[in-house]
Amino acid sequence: MAKKIKSAIIGPGNIGTDLLFKLQRSPLLEVAYVVGVKESPGIEIARKFGIPTTIKGIDEMLAVDEIKIVFDATGAIPHLQHAPKLKAAGKIAIDLTPAAVGPYVVPSVNLDESIFALDNVNLVTCAGQATTPIVYAINRVAEVYYAEVVSSVSSKSAGPGTRQNLDEFIETTTKALQTIGGADSAKTIIVLNPAEPPILMRNTIHTRVRKPDLAAIRASIDDIIKKLRIYVPGYRFLVEPILQDDVVTTVIEVEGLGDFLPKYAGNLDIINAAAVFIGEQFAQRILEGRR
Repeated sequence: MAKKIKSAIIGPGNIGTDLLFKLQRSPLLEVAYVVGVKESPGIEIARKFGIPTTIKGIDEMLAVDEIKIVFDATGAIPHLQHAPKLKAAGKIAIDLTPAAVGPYVVPSVNLDESIFALDNVNLVTCAGQATTPIVYAINRVAEVYYAEVVSSVSSKSAGPGTRQNLDEFIETTTKALQTIGGADSAKTIIVLNPAEPPILMRNTIHTRVRKPDLAAIRASIDDIIKKLRIYVPGYRFLVEPILQDDVVTTVIEVEGLGDFLPKYAGNLDIINAAAVFIGEQFAQRILEGRR
């Protein structure tokens, strides 16, 4: 069996547990520790996989030298506490919280070699991973001067960590629409939809542009979707781009793989798939001695 790089997950909630299932399939990463602060279904699942666990916080895990990459799926405030400890322990932190200690990384847009020199990178939010690539694709051909996104996710897929971080979620997503997407200004709306049966993740993206050319916009979006579907196969149009005056509107749907929660939880899939994709790129460089 090929050598794998050992990793850890902090925060075995909905996001962390779905991430655990995805990492079990990775040819480059092995989950060697799952860290929580209380007994939970995620901790129990990790134990069933035979993975070491703790409910006493991160200190025990930090002492395991073989662990090189740590995925933090807790919350913004906990990650602010974890980040300096992970750095001091020589761990690479892949941050799935809205803390944004490291720079925003959206793999289909800005994953370049400069990222792999860092020890902390931020995955924005699930909404950021879903909408920023579309705004970026439109902006590179049509100059977006305003972007507004509405991300609707099933309330069943939003755990306590997500609910406690809604303000940070909105702020981080909005900043990513500007710094990564390229919009001059932006607004983010998040909807936790209680519909039964649960709906798939849906993202409505409105942009106001200076160069409204629908053919160029569509070609640019198609290109970015091809890149995104490499790691998120359930990412697709629900409504294809519509141009009215200077306003471009499109709706993106994300269907999950159903690893932990059912397929409606595409919001878990898109951020976790991005995290695994980035983690495997780090792992490959460690194995090759380039990191």
